[in-house]
Amino acid sequence: MRSNMGTPDRVIRILLAALVVLLIASRTLTGTLAIVLGILAAIFLVTSAVGFCPLYVLLRLSTRKRS
Repeated sequence: MRSNMGTPDRVIRILLAALVVLLIASRTLTGTLAIVLGILAAIFLVTSAVGFCPLYVLLRLSTRKRS
């Protein structure tokens, strides 16, 4: 599994996940939308932690700088 996410991409995903968590915790997001966005936030956190996004492989994308 080779990293395909750059640092800005990872930071943005972490910030978006944190925002969703805060909105759910403050009960601004509820119901089905909260569940769907919560799952998406969890996926964002996991992919940011490992630096690999399976969807990018399917789309042949990479936000990582080439060395």
